Amino acid sequence: MIFDYETLKLLWWLIIGILLIAFAITDGMDMGVAMLIKLVGKTDSERRVVINTVGAHWDGNQVWFITAGGALFAAWPMVYAAAFSGFYFAMMLILFALFFRPLGFDYRSKIDSPRWRNNWDWALFAGSAIPALVFGVAFGNLFLGVPFSIDEYLRTSYQGSFFSLLNPFALLSGIISLTMLLAHGGIWLQLRTDTDIARRAAQYGRYALLVFVVLFALAGIWVANLDGYQILSMGDKQGFANPMDKTVTTAAGAWLNNYQQTPLTMLFPVGAFTMAATAWFFSKINKPALALMATSLMLAGVIMTAGISLFPFVLPSSNHPDISLTIWDAVSSHRTLNVMFVAVSIFVPLILLYTTWCYVQMWRKVTVEEIENNSHDSY
Repeated sequence: MIFDYETLKLLWWLIIGILLIAFAITDGMDMGVAMLIKLVGKTDSERRVVINTVGAHWDGNQVWFITAGGALFAAWPMVYAAAFSGFYFAMMLILFALFFRPLGFDYRSKIDSPRWRNNWDWALFAGSAIPALVFGVAFGNLFLGVPFSIDEYLRTSYQGSFFSLLNPFALLSGIISLTMLLAHGGIWLQLRTDTDIARRAAQYGRYALLVFVVLFALAGIWVANLDGYQILSMGDKQGFANPMDKTVTTAAGAWLNNYQQTPLTMLFPVGAFTMAATAWFFSKINKPALALMATSLMLAGVIMTAGISLFPFVLPSSNHPDISLTIWDAVSSHRTLNVMFVAVSIFVPLILLYTTWCYVQMWRKVTVEEIENNSHDSY
């Protein structure tokens, strides 16, 4: 064995967090771009410019989503079972919304019809806005607890409904997700386009950053007053993973306990605010490359803030807090985590290298002139 069981549990919490961050930075950028099509593209050629800034990368970017889902299933099978059954209709909504993306990218410009292209523009918008919103709603519900239970055979069952997920705090989290991806997509368009498209995209990106900062601060205040979860006692972290072998209680403000115990973790929420302000500044002075780096770090800060706040919980149970799933007791076997760690150590760097090579090889500013001169070869 490479690592002891407890170390592997911590490593897989970090790995899944990294995969989620990679997904947000890459595919979240595509979603932000698609949500801005109708706002920054005033003509059909301009909208095709917007699409072609991500046309070469959007399908490759979704690898991170698939990898994160696979890692969740393999490393935290009980979380996968409980979350995908509890959030079934939400996941199906995301899935069907995502169907519009490949269809929209590939078929939008096949027919020279304003109505046809306009409908696909709206389809691309919906296929990006709905997943961005629902992902945020799902994360918001984790802070409130999810109504599920576990029977004596360690089988999970969900007792809630789809509409119960659409509560005020979760909707606030969904809008935060929307605004941060809009900002990220806007800065990307500022970097990859020129003239009026870049100007409009930068403007909307900065608007989104301002809204994000306000809503993220509001969410922080709200979380500080929520009943958070905390473990009073639990079994051996090195032993058999049993989610029923612990005692959990709730207390107002408990989601902030980790920040009090380890003040250095405050760097993540503070960093999210700082990077949002930095991105706004660099976008304003027309330094979009630096602004894009800042929005990427902003996304990482937001996701890590959520992860640190919830730690060690992964899926709290609002029905029976004692059976809440944590990184210690919702995991696969020691051998499984070891084997997967070897696989991840090999293949994730390869994916990073390949992705980086693609971006370097296809790097350029997309212009209206290019689209009009290569009408049949472009998206």
